[in-house]
Amino acid sequence: MLEVHRTHRAKILNHSQVEEPLDRHGWSASKLWNVANYHSRQVWDETGEIPDHGDLKDELKGHIKYKGLHSQSSQRVLEELAEAFNSWDGKRKSDSRANPPGYRKKNYYDDHGNRVHEEHPRSTVTWKQNGIKHDTKNNRVRLSKGANHKEHPRAWEYILVEYETRPGVTVENLQQVRAVYDKAKGRWELHLVCKAEVETPNAPGEETAGIDLGICNFAAVAYSTEEADLYPGNRLRQDGYSFPKEIAKCDDSGGQEATRLHAKWSERRTHFFHSLAKHIVERCIEKGVCHINIGELAGVREEDDNDESKNWGRHGNLDLHGWAFDRFSNILEYKATVEGIEVVEVSERDTSKTCCVCGREDDSQRVERGLYVCEKCDAAFNADVNGAENIRLDINQSNSESSGQLSGDRSTGWLAQPGVYLHDLSRGFQPRTEVVDAKP
Repeated sequence: MLEVHRTHRAKILNHSQVEEPLDRHGWSASKLWNVANYHSRQVWDETGEIPDHGDLKDELKGHIKYKGLHSQSSQRVLEELAEAFNSWDGKRKSDSRANPPGYRKKNYYDDHGNRVHEEHPRSTVTWKQNGIKHDTKNNRVRLSKGANHKEHPRAWEYILVEYETRPGVTVENLQQVRAVYDKAKGRWELHLVCKAEVETPNAPGEETAGIDLGICNFAAVAYSTEEADLYPGNRLRQDGYSFPKEIAKCDDSGGQEATRLHAKWSERRTHFFHSLAKHIVERCIEKGVCHINIGELAGVREEDDNDESKNWGRHGNLDLHGWAFDRFSNILEYKATVEGIEVVEVSERDTSKTCCVCGREDDSQRVERGLYVCEKCDAAFNADVNGAENIRLDINQSNSESSGQLSGDRSTGWLAQPGVYLHDLSRGFQPRTEVVDAKP
């Protein structure tokens, strides 16, 4: 049995009754974010270090803004901020234009350009188990209020929300509730996170696959059936340039419009990752794959011989650090495991400069980003597929079949002409010739 978490979106039926307290908690979450953000920036300026969520909790647990939410809800805000600062710290090493997490506020100005007042947007509020009481029979949840929002009568110490999910969904083993404000609809909705156990099926077969993550092609997949697939990252790169430009045009980087654009950009990335992971797993099932090797994330971000970040050039660094490789790997592992397919991270060392046909290692063999030419065996094939095949073979393991010269007749046709799949906005990943809706 495999333990999984599923998230169900739910409509709030008594929205008019709970809108005001949810608004207050959403504003409180923004205010706490801003207080913690200010503190984190001060610590960074003074020490050059970023406080983790534990440090933030110790510093702010007595703050009045911390008491605007249930204690676990406040902790989640601090966790999200610490994650955002760590992401910025990684990105700034290769992109001098990277900015730290912004404040959650929107400024309003008069006709003369003077700020009249500022308003905090409604942030997502997360309740964990200690702040939830679930009535499964009547589809209701009681969400504990923050101390600052509690009133004297005991009945007002919680927000009683009645919800409705899509037909056929049963909400059991509720672990977490997120109240998310939909700006387009002007109302709140619930995201209900439930724990479930599913029976893990037998593996689809005995074949193997290797996945190389990169920039030009987000993923290259090589199969032991002597087939390969490429998944270009065009859409991610397009979004990576267009969304920052639109965000830069906003009057307030922490305002409502900028926040909306950031959320839309995040949703597009998430949709891309889920669609890609789903397609790869479906292809693995078709080919009877039982085991996937995927390149270690450190291999994507760092040089082989030291811990310095790889320098892919100005645009390449922007692309690389804008993509959540670890997030995609986690999504892929989850979807593959549910289908009985094992996913293992292996070292990427030398996989891009080693010929998967004869085993020769030479930096000069990768003559350009998309082409690999081996001077020893005269093989010419797609460079990313070559890397994926070396990851599948796990060439850094002494007992691998790839140690030294590879045996057997290995035609390079499939290495040179892999299948190419593009992301279609309406249908997910499709063969390149069938994609119509390719523009973002």
